[in-house]
Amino acid sequence: MDIEREVKAILDEVLSLGGRSSSFTRATHLLGAIPELDSMAVVSLITALEERLGITIDDDDIDGGTFESVGSLIDFVSGKIAA
Repeated sequence: MDIEREVKAILDEVLSLGGRSSSFTRATHLLGAIPELDSMAVVSLITALEERLGITIDDDDIDGGTFESVGSLIDFVSGKIAA
């Protein structure tokens, strides 16, 4: 599974980015940089990640750094899949 591609696809779908996520790099900032990523979208994004990738994300797993950038989100998801 290409985790980076999956995470970008989920971001694009949940945030209705219209394909913009294809240009995202690991350094692309998320929270505070993408207007579509508000608190409600974070909840939807977590749900989509859990459903599509078969992972469980507890409230205690999330901190401010999780959604800081595309790379931090990919690293977080990779860690959940490996666990």
